[in-house]
Amino acid sequence: MQIRDERPEDADAIRAVTEVAFADMPYASGTEAEIVERLRADDALALSLVAEDDGQIVGHIAFSPVTVDGADAGWFGVGPVSVRPDRQKAGIGSALMRQGLAMLKARGA
Repeated sequence: MQIRDERPEDADAIRAVTEVAFADMPYASGTEAEIVERLRADDALALSLVAEDDGQIVGHIAFSPVTVDGADAGWFGVGPVSVRPDRQKAGIGSALMRQGLAMLKARGA
């Protein structure tokens, strides 16, 4: 498995992974994939990573800057974190989180 930056051609696979990851979650709103797409469309994704295994995207994480009263708060929100159900509990979400935090730290966040 490798973790890498999202590419434009990953958008459909990210949507699919996000939808299936939250499909049976009682706390899910059903809008998780739309949240990622809106952040992407607004160029508000500070960092968007995918976990890829054998050419398949099996996980995704999004980080975006937080604003308070219209001003940059100086920190980032995370989410959603999505992992295909058949790959959950294997450390993929944790690996995405660790890599994302390390990359943000390297950027001075």
